[in-house]
Amino acid sequence: MCVMKWTGLYLFGYVVLMGGIIAGLWQSGILQNISTVWIAIGVVIAIGIGIMLAVSKSGVKENIEIDKK
Repeated sequence: MCVMKWTGLYLFGYVVLMGGIIAGLWQSGILQNISTVWIAIGVVIAIGIGIMLAVSKSGVKENIEIDKK
C-alpha cells in the first residue's frame, strides 16, 4: 500500500489540472500559433507555481523558541 502525503496529492492534482488545460488548448488549435519554446517555458512556470502552492499548503506552521543563556 502506497501512502501519499497531502503535498504529493495536491501537486498531483495540479499536474492533472495543467494537463487538462494544455489538452484543451491543443484541441482548440490555440497551441498551433505559439512557439514550442514558449509552451515549454509556460509549462515550467506553471509547475513551479504548483510546487510553491503545494509546499505552502503543507504542514503545520510553528514558531520555534530558543532559550539564550
